[in-house]
Amino acid sequence: MKQLIIISFLALSLLACNNTKDTNTQDNKKEFFLPPATTYNYAEIDSVKLFYREAGNKSNPTIVLLHGYPSSSHSYRNLIPMLATHYHVIAPDNLGSGYSTHLDPNTTDYSFNLLADYTEKLINKLQVKNYVMYMQDFGAPVGYRMMMKNPKRIEALIVQNANAYLDGLTPNRQAFFRTAQTDTTKEKHDFLYSITSEDAIINKQYLFDLDSTNRNMQSPDAWTHDLAFLTSKKDREIQVQLFKDYNTNLLSYPKWQKMLKENQPKTLIVWGKKDLKFNYKGAEAYLKDLPNAELHLLDAGHFAAEEKTSEIAKLILEFLAKHKIE
Repeated sequence: MKQLIIISFLALSLLACNNTKDTNTQDNKKEFFLPPATTYNYAEIDSVKLFYREAGNKSNPTIVLLHGYPSSSHSYRNLIPMLATHYHVIAPDNLGSGYSTHLDPNTTDYSFNLLADYTEKLINKLQVKNYVMYMQDFGAPVGYRMMMKNPKRIEALIVQNANAYLDGLTPNRQAFFRTAQTDTTKEKHDFLYSITSEDAIINKQYLFDLDSTNRNMQSPDAWTHDLAFLTSKKDREIQVQLFKDYNTNLLSYPKWQKMLKENQPKTLIVWGKKDLKFNYKGAEAYLKDLPNAELHLLDAGHFAAEEKTSEIAKLILEFLAKHKIE
């Protein structure tokens, strides 16, 4: 009997030790950061297919990322998973860019009105009612055209080297856009075509405003991806047509500024201050109409989201949480 009691006591002691070990194991278990997967999708709209990247829970507020020249949604490949932990993120490729349909420029007149119309149709097809809009470069003329139709649809603006003021353009840059529209000579066309070349994309776009201290932050994947969609004459002519149409944006600046002033959207400005094409004065100019906007000038160039991805993501998450867009 005494032996049986001892055996029972030992068994209970071992069980207790095992339970303690299991508890300690659970207490010490590490939690890992795992962002939602990004999906790669097509939506058929009219006669074309628009490509878009998507990530995050659809029940969360939506952030729409609008890309610039000469890029596509690929430019947000690193930013998307950082935002998708808290938000539903959509990043489309413009019509004629990236994986979206490239309609023949000989039969289609490419303009920013056309890009905005198709992007808006995509957002409507995805049944997104209201959203936060992130704009960079070409993203501004696309985004502001959409916003002009229904300003209240935009819950907040995130402006990243996305110009809406002449202050951000030097006189020479203004002349470049003006003559791209008004000068119809073959010489002007050939010049515009030349700046869609491989050398121009790499050295006049991506590396143009970077110095030796931050060049290694610019992934060659960015321009390699862009150039894959600029291999044919027709692909390059699409971008030439958009250059020729760009002056319509400068002419629209007063209307956009009036809209911003009247509606006072919640606005975060994150601007690469080393940008020589859309300089930092264009960022500061927003404060004339949006005095409550939050402005951050970053130690980066035109493609700040490539160089300062984590910093921009943190600023966005903090800004949206502060304004209770969550």
